[in-house]
Amino acid sequence: MAAPKAVTSRVRAVRSTSKRADKSSAASSQNFMERLPSEVLIKILSYLDASALFTISHVNKLFYQFASDNALWNKIYIAKFSKNKKAKHASCLDEPLRKMGTVEVRDRPAGYWKWRCFRAARGTNKWQKHLGLISCHTGLPSRTEQVLRNLHVTWELEVSVKSGHESTHELSCSQFCETAVTLWWSVGDCLPSYQQISTLQLHGVRRIALNCPGLKKPGWRSLMTKLDMQTLTKSTQVIGQDRLVELKLLQPGIIIGVWRDQCSVAFIMFTLHFHRLVERSVEGSSVCPYVEPTVKPPFDDIDPEYGLHGYQLHIVLHDTVCKIMSGSFSQLFCRRTQICDGLIQLTAINRTDLSQHTRLSGNITLPWRCETLQGAVQNCCIMSLTLLDEFKNPFWCVSSPVSMTLEKAPVSYDYDGLVLSNTIHVRAVEGPYGW
Repeated sequence: MAAPKAVTSRVRAVRSTSKRADKSSAASSQNFMERLPSEVLIKILSYLDASALFTISHVNKLFYQFASDNALWNKIYIAKFSKNKKAKHASCLDEPLRKMGTVEVRDRPAGYWKWRCFRAARGTNKWQKHLGLISCHTGLPSRTEQVLRNLHVTWELEVSVKSGHESTHELSCSQFCETAVTLWWSVGDCLPSYQQISTLQLHGVRRIALNCPGLKKPGWRSLMTKLDMQTLTKSTQVIGQDRLVELKLLQPGIIIGVWRDQCSVAFIMFTLHFHRLVERSVEGSSVCPYVEPTVKPPFDDIDPEYGLHGYQLHIVLHDTVCKIMSGSFSQLFCRRTQICDGLIQLTAINRTDLSQHTRLSGNITLPWRCETLQGAVQNCCIMSLTLLDEFKNPFWCVSSPVSMTLEKAPVSYDYDGLVLSNTIHVRAVEGPYGW
């Protein structure tokens, strides 16, 4: 009887040894690439093109580090863009590529030549020429939507909670209007509760075309805005509600729909004005937004005692489905006495002049949707304002959900406590910007 026991014990020992061998072999195969010397791994990655190199950088932190190596991207930069005389000349302005040694390449900050490649690639697209003519009413390019679609631009929302966990959500739906685009995210239980959100980050993402149809396309991320919820919560306003959701306005252009009597988020909505929207969506980096160049305004020889003159305002009322109305108001001005504390007062519609008023037909509602439900908040819509200066350049641009109230007097639009049908207050010290 001793022999069978010995055989059984041997069999068990062999099985347990084989299981450990299987686990160790799986672990070793899983970490095989990570155990390679850095020189070997860099050599392997050197055979990849820019698209594959960018894709593999999304595998893990180690591959991101090696796939951003300056030597790899410097080689790609020389191969692709040194043939272009302009690009070659531009590169020779700071450091001649032919004389550049390995030490000088590696002295650059991590990812420098990767950034140079993307900047050069975006420069060769010449998408600025496809924006079209500037509208005389809005001062904006006429083909902003088409350029965004041709560049395969989308937007992603990164949500961080107080515990430190971060999650990235792809766009659920978008709706373009005359001067703005409305974006919203509704991913069911994936969104944390309203009180737990610490920061919101909006990124514009330009997808990169790959030859692998089944592979999720990576993209160049451009930070557009970063919101600290703890700061914004103190000034949050409720601009409307229906029997299901309550709309909380965080700041102009950004609302969160919260299920009534609950803390869970139904959807998050951003409204982005078209002013430099393409640049803000593709020209920034993952940690730094696009910085608008400073343009010195032309000299105005009009007597400064007269005040400001020749301004033009374009107003569009729309919802998440269609446009409600639009109108332009020209030759707006303010006297010098109406400039105070960096604010100017421009009167677009006089409350007492009924000929300047436009009646709105139908019910004003703001439709919303999530994964399983949809509804509409009464007396809410989205207002997009584009103010042009005396030289017909965008001076102040904003798009935001607004709450409207019906008065005994003809129609007035109430935006954040300011009666826009009477006056519009903007900061004269701030240059053109958009939300």
